[in-house]
Amino acid sequence: MAFRDRLKDLPHLGIGISTEYGAIDQPHALDPLALRSEQPAFASFLEVGVEVSKGLDQGTLAWCEASLPTTYHFLDVNLDEPEDLDSEWLGAVKEVQEQIKPAWMCGDAGLWHFGPRERGHMLLLPPILSDESAKDQAIGIATLRERLGVEVLPENPPGQLFVGDLHILDYYARVADYADTGLLLDCAHLAIFQRMKGLEPLHGLDRYPLDRVIEMHVAGGTHREHEGFPWIDDDHSPEVMEDTWTVFDYVVPRAPNLRAVVFECERNSLAEVRSGFERIDKSVRGAPLGANLV
Repeated sequence: MAFRDRLKDLPHLGIGISTEYGAIDQPHALDPLALRSEQPAFASFLEVGVEVSKGLDQGTLAWCEASLPTTYHFLDVNLDEPEDLDSEWLGAVKEVQEQIKPAWMCGDAGLWHFGPRERGHMLLLPPILSDESAKDQAIGIATLRERLGVEVLPENPPGQLFVGDLHILDYYARVADYADTGLLLDCAHLAIFQRMKGLEPLHGLDRYPLDRVIEMHVAGGTHREHEGFPWIDDDHSPEVMEDTWTVFDYVVPRAPNLRAVVFECERNSLAEVRSGFERIDKSVRGAPLGANLV
């Protein structure tokens, strides 16, 4: 079945928050259930970051026990490496899938490990931005979608150095076409890429298939410098770069099939991130996604 036909089965999730193992245990971290109780519009669903070797923490399990909506954000698979989709890993993923019952799977479609999947090798690097790599990613996405029975949305990852001859938006446009899939656009990651390349925030979006954008992310970043090299740390801090908002505000009204927006701010207090949630909520109310919000 083509993506256009599968699209009708994807739910409208609204605005959600992200988490990963141990995030709720950090000082002042958001408690997903408490946030949903206090501000339900800001916690319509929970995006669960999963590294299967760690499993799920108590905060995520409590959310799932309440039968609330989730998505599965992988933290441990290189989609362009067929050997990564081995039976042991897939079995563990299916166990988590049964626990959280995600609407779809998504994640940074880069390199989550270098060499065999093992604790000392875990990291996150962007893919090589080439057509050959895009085809390899697409095969992995299509294979994983078939094995798990859910949509797999590739996300543009962060980075400070990028290798390859394609703009990152052109790369993921090719991935989406080859895999016949939807996309997750991380506005903060794109803003970082544009800044590192010396480009304007919206550069390349006129060539990007916005009708395939199912989910979007917003997150804060911190400007840093090392030995004269300036870079942006994608640290999910409360302060969202203005370039990130520029991307977000441009894409939201132009993404007719947008189903979900995640504010990645899990290790901060509600007081620190309330204004970010309010800005997201205000933006989506007047857009296609807003028609499905209560």
